[in-house]
Amino acid sequence: MEHRLLDELYQDAILEHRRSPRNRRELARPDLVGCAVNPFCGDEVAVQIVLERGRIAEIGVQAEGCSINQATASMASEAVLGLTLAQADTLRALFAGMMGGADLSGEERGRMGELNTLAGVREYPVRIKCALLIWGAIEDTISSYGEPGV
Repeated sequence: MEHRLLDELYQDAILEHRRSPRNRRELARPDLVGCAVNPFCGDEVAVQIVLERGRIAEIGVQAEGCSINQATASMASEAVLGLTLAQADTLRALFAGMMGGADLSGEERGRMGELNTLAGVREYPVRIKCALLIWGAIEDTISSYGEPGV
């Protein structure tokens, strides 16, 4: 019964973010840009970030491809707003760990917020890259910025 409820939550979250993606716009004057492509399935993500006082003040995300890619991009864009680049990179590492099967502490799960609903993607190994694609684009923006300590 519990597994079925988790599956429904997972599916509902993906469908909601697929139907109404957050931050799906291209920013005119970003400080950072990045992109990632999954050559196996054709999914793509482009991201633009505006920084203010060292924090992500705005993010624009254009995700094309499967529902998992688009939903994860939407959720991740919400999750990184207000974070420093170092905090966003930590969140990226937590999410990647979750996708790899790591057991996260309660505090770590708390930092993940709604992204926890995507843990069900682990049940479908060929889809994990779809869920990680936005994080590759965010990592691309961070590495292009070259902030010390990130």
